[in-house]
Amino acid sequence: MSFLGPVKPIERSADPDAAHRLKPTLSWPHLIALGVGAIVGTGIYTLTGVGADRAGPAVILAFAIAGAVCACAALAYAELATMIPTAGSAYTYTYSVMGETLAWVVGWSLILEYTLACSGVAVGWSGYLVGLIESADVHLPHWLLVGPHDGGIINLPAVLVSMIIAAMLMAGTRESATLNIVLVIIKLVALAVFVIFAAPAFDPAHLHPFMPYGFGGSMQGGEKRGVMAAAAIVFFAFYGFDAVATSAEEARNPGRDLKIGIIGSMAVSTTIYILVALTAVGALSYTMLAGSPEPLALVLRLLGHPVVSWLVAGAALVALPSVILVMMYGQSRIFFVMARDGLLPGVLSKVSKRTGSPVLVTGITGVFVSVIAAFFNVSEIAELANAGTLIAFIAVGLCMMILRRRAPDIARIFRCPAPYVVGTFAVLGCIYLLFSLPEKTLVRFLIWNLIGLAAYAAYGRSRSLLRKAA
Repeated sequence: MSFLGPVKPIERSADPDAAHRLKPTLSWPHLIALGVGAIVGTGIYTLTGVGADRAGPAVILAFAIAGAVCACAALAYAELATMIPTAGSAYTYTYSVMGETLAWVVGWSLILEYTLACSGVAVGWSGYLVGLIESADVHLPHWLLVGPHDGGIINLPAVLVSMIIAAMLMAGTRESATLNIVLVIIKLVALAVFVIFAAPAFDPAHLHPFMPYGFGGSMQGGEKRGVMAAAAIVFFAFYGFDAVATSAEEARNPGRDLKIGIIGSMAVSTTIYILVALTAVGALSYTMLAGSPEPLALVLRLLGHPVVSWLVAGAALVALPSVILVMMYGQSRIFFVMARDGLLPGVLSKVSKRTGSPVLVTGITGVFVSVIAAFFNVSEIAELANAGTLIAFIAVGLCMMILRRRAPDIARIFRCPAPYVVGTFAVLGCIYLLFSLPEKTLVRFLIWNLIGLAAYAAYGRSRSLLRKAA
């Protein structure tokens, strides 16, 4: 036991007791679809406009930088996920390497990440729904369609889609994952259609000035702008692959399937992001994209393709819930594993005999997501979610490097290439992106973790099963 609390042995993390073990039902196509389903979503459909507002045409570079940092984190995840093929992702790895206290901080940050990611996508989905309805000249009460920050009272569409997805996950993991594959295909076809129709309008003049707000983040017009400020926001678009690591316990062949799922989903998604972002800012001035809740549909409408615009927006409506599905899945598994370790109430670790999934905790997650989606806008949600994710990625990079030193001879099904270079780049890149977030976001994130540490001191520390065993 260290001053950071007990360290859970890797063999114990990798082999939970049968009564609280999730059912292995997923193969590598499911895992790639989970990763792509989470990654290719609100980031490209919605945050392209937010990124253009922060960086101008250099939003393309912001996507590339965020993708490079995430790729390094993904390699570290792949090594650890195949060593410790159980649910919990960064929380579990931290528990097995750096101790319970830091594991709690990472788990608490992951709860923030997944909850806000689900909520952010739900709000983005609502934006596409409202745009589609209004393009048909149908106008619903504004106060029912957006939260207080945007002049409304409640974002009812975002609430409804969150609750429906929670109900689907409660029905079973494999069924939800199979549906996700269909939704991913629809999403990718829609993006291909966007590129086909928008690419002919590409005008190099739209890329000048390429970096109107500079490279580093600075306050301009009341917002933090610049390439790195945009990268800190669009980073939200990339981190779905950690949901694949969270699914490790439910993979049929984790040694093979996890590395394919994590690395494959990152490679596919990064290529798509850069291609679509380049097409969007090349076809239309970034000043027209900035802040649009439905930037891709907007580009097509302004280029004179109203029917195609309607189809792309419709595909987003159908497919964006796949992101909510994967993120809510990841969130429920973090709750589940922390409860299985005794750090949260044990009732949250109960598994349904019929579906092999944690039904109660999934329903609770759905309620949390719905409440946040009802009252906040997408940029606020994305910024705070990113803070939680960056902490998790920093922890994974450190865990991978520490284990290379501490246990160099342990079996590794996947070995990260140049581990210290990749791990260092992941850690430093994430730290830089973390401090590129607005100060108000960092303050909120600090408050969230202070609340979490108080909860750990009051409840989790004394009920930790590992502490009791020690």
